[in-house]
Amino acid sequence: MTRTVYKDVLYIGADDTALDLFESQYAVPEGMAYNSYLILDDKVAIMDTIDPRAGEQWKENLSEALSGRTPDYLVVQHLEPDHSSLIAYVMETYPGAKIVATAKAVSMLGQFFSGVSFEGRTLAVKEGDTLGLGHHTLKFIAAPMVHWPEVMVSYDMENGVLFSADAFGKFGALSKCGFWGEEDSDWACEGRRYYFNICGKYGIQVQNLLKKASALDINMILPLHGPLLRENLGYYVGLYNTWSTYAPESEGVFVAYASIHGGTKAVAEKFAEILKAKGAVKVSLCDLTRDDQAEAVEDAFRYPVTVVAACSYDAGLFPPAHSFIHHLQDKGWQKRKVGLIENGSWAPSAGRVMKEMFSTMKAVEIVEPMVTIKSRMKESDIPALEALADAVLAK
Repeated sequence: MTRTVYKDVLYIGADDTALDLFESQYAVPEGMAYNSYLILDDKVAIMDTIDPRAGEQWKENLSEALSGRTPDYLVVQHLEPDHSSLIAYVMETYPGAKIVATAKAVSMLGQFFSGVSFEGRTLAVKEGDTLGLGHHTLKFIAAPMVHWPEVMVSYDMENGVLFSADAFGKFGALSKCGFWGEEDSDWACEGRRYYFNICGKYGIQVQNLLKKASALDINMILPLHGPLLRENLGYYVGLYNTWSTYAPESEGVFVAYASIHGGTKAVAEKFAEILKAKGAVKVSLCDLTRDDQAEAVEDAFRYPVTVVAACSYDAGLFPPAHSFIHHLQDKGWQKRKVGLIENGSWAPSAGRVMKEMFSTMKAVEIVEPMVTIKSRMKESDIPALEALADAVLAK
């Protein structure tokens, strides 16, 4: 579809409602939006392309929006294939068009498009450079590692619009979650899962971008995924500030368990009951063997305390729990308290492995006591669970 975003700027992106896994790992039951924009001024600029899965629709949208005109520039803010796969098509179809990107992105073009000559057809820009289109002037702002090293964002100085690349994106097709942010009743839910799994490791870099953005008069944010944002921008920026400083967003305790035969599950459910009885504001319970790992990572970042209950396995840790903690390591999980519950029938080992893994993380406090269950929870185990609950709830 094409749609007017604001004067002289059209939306030419496309939805993919058939996609099951974004980046081949994140479940997207509501599909995915690949956003792209066209600025029709004295000069014409395409703002990024999209994923090849929706490439034919994008080509139709581009042709319709151009209405016979030809693009002068293709601004490449992010070279990841879901935003750049149609670069070769643009180069071949519009031989007068020039790619505008960071020097890092220009140097990487050949990695993705072998056999395509870019000689004389690129314009490398850096922090603070501008590109005049007529009424619109784009100012380029470096945003390395949000979430690749070549990323930049673009600011339309005439209208106060920030083309934000992957920042402020979310999972979900626009046909499912709404074209504008105000149409999306629960933007934060999938926005949070998207942020922590895509950009979570790069909090410092996101903070750097937010500081640069704070000096701009922004009226609208146009991301490369998810709804376009034009109202209550302070809400979205506030969430990004919280997320990128690794501060907990909500009060509560996240209890994640990995159980083989149900014994550890029973312990986790009992522990959740104990927490609630002791006044926990919120207890979120997750089965790491069946629930979405990306949602588990999201909740671990959302709450100030995580408790992992897992069984021992092959003298180590049950793989679903190991995978979860490894994901937290990869995403830079930090500034949290963690409680541990291990289960083992003859030689409990889960606790040792979990302690080793969590000890590698920045400012993560392992709360004592660690609780050890032998096969099945017994009445004699309750005092230890009570003590752990008191410790994780302590301010």
